[in-house]
Amino acid sequence: QWREKVREAIFCHGSPEEQAGATLFDWLMHCIALAWKVLFLFVPPTSLGGAWPSFLASLVGIGIVTIVINDAASLLGCSIGLADDLTAMTLVALGTSLPDTMASQMAARNDDTADNAVGNITGSNAVNVFLGMGISWTIGVLYWTSAGVTAEWKARQTDGGSYETVFLPRYPEGGFIFPAGPLAFSVLVFSVEACICIALLFLRRRAYGGELGGPATAQRRDSLILFMLWVVFLAANFSYNALA
Repeated sequence: QWREKVREAIFCHGSPEEQAGATLFDWLMHCIALAWKVLFLFVPPTSLGGAWPSFLASLVGIGIVTIVINDAASLLGCSIGLADDLTAMTLVALGTSLPDTMASQMAARNDDTADNAVGNITGSNAVNVFLGMGISWTIGVLYWTSAGVTAEWKARQTDGGSYETVFLPRYPEGGFIFPAGPLAFSVLVFSVEACICIALLFLRRRAYGGELGGPATAQRRDSLILFMLWVVFLAANFSYNALA
């Protein structure tokens, strides 16, 4: 089974027979993904242990890749003078969301309904918000509550100055403090556009009988609408950051 995984990773489309009919675009995508395919050969086949070893190893691999993407994007953003919040919603978001995009595309093509394609997106965002921020912030609270006021805590900087001058008078025992940035505006823009997206899905269901598919013209039109929502989201946040 592991030998079969190696064979599928090396050949375009997974076998010599399928590789014979590969297009130029297929070869381009294969070459881009080849390093990652080889890297993830350590993931056990799904037939072992009820697929749990494969699932857990995949989570570890995705976590490592996410850390690398985050650090690389932060370094790139720093080198080109991009603010951390803008780096997060552009470079980091693109790098960490592409796997979700590909998973939703595969679900949309292979499943009978749009449930898995749409559910993958909402589920992924739920994990990011409730677990990604919740767990990390909880760990931060526990650490800084136990550590108390340290020299490192006092030296941390905010827009109003150091933690020692801004927060120590109000929080003499220290703690985990996360100063507010432009997040409120970003969440507001996202919420408005999310409502527009949901309304578009309802309209598609009424007009074409489902959230996905429909006439080719409608598919291109709605894809352009969703792409423009992303562009508007970025433009609004870049403008707000520049004005602030």
